[in-house]
Amino acid sequence: MKKTLNLVFASVIAMGMSLSAHAEGYIILASTTSTENSGLFDSILPKFKNASGINVRVVAVGTGQAFELARRGDADSLLVHDTNGEQRFIDNGHATGRADVMYNDFVLIGPANDPANVRNAKTAAEAFAAIASARAPFTSRGDDSGTNRAELRLWENAGVEPDGDWYRELGSGMGPTLNTAAAMDAYVMSDRATWVAFGNRQNLTLLFEGDDVLFNQYGSLLLSEQKHPHLKHNLARQWHNWLISKEGQQAIADFKVNGQQLFFPNAK
Repeated sequence: MKKTLNLVFASVIAMGMSLSAHAEGYIILASTTSTENSGLFDSILPKFKNASGINVRVVAVGTGQAFELARRGDADSLLVHDTNGEQRFIDNGHATGRADVMYNDFVLIGPANDPANVRNAKTAAEAFAAIASARAPFTSRGDDSGTNRAELRLWENAGVEPDGDWYRELGSGMGPTLNTAAAMDAYVMSDRATWVAFGNRQNLTLLFEGDDVLFNQYGSLLLSEQKHPHLKHNLARQWHNWLISKEGQQAIADFKVNGQQLFFPNAK
């Protein structure tokens, strides 16, 4: 009888360990709308799951909101694109490490008739100044995302404080902002990945690209175990390490839309 009880007890413990492992077999990743809307995660997450057994549940928000989720301890991992903001996040003790993962670039989109003559600008600053000078409609995400933060820096570089009826702050993600721009025949700044994957272009076209200031770096952050001991740090570290591994970097490079590579791995 004692032996039977011991066997039952051992089975219950084993079952409990199995259930616990299953319950912990996922992480919450706070990331950007561009990585989600472009289809990148649909491509690479199954490969990570096959390699690790870990599911990644993505909360796709603007970078500012992703930082806030992590500050509150509501995400296990961060993949965002605001290098300055990421460094401040580390300096303030919310993360203990960061790695470059991949990059692409921002592009200026607008109506094909280009009333501000953006397509002839030599620099991004010149392009933004031309839009402001023409008071041509411009739709801004206005959501404290990495794209929105980069856009505001570019207005500053151009010596412009955008204001007035021509400048529309939407508080929306990249996809809805592009939809609004299409409906309004407005200018808009987008990350290239979302633009390439965007279907409702109507009269919009890519008008300006290639300035070095439009470089768009993505980074993965390891969150602080001291501030948030309840998070799944071990699983998050496996995800982080896979992203910057040879396998993860190849998975990113292999992702294409309409034959076009949208993200370029650059882990060091």
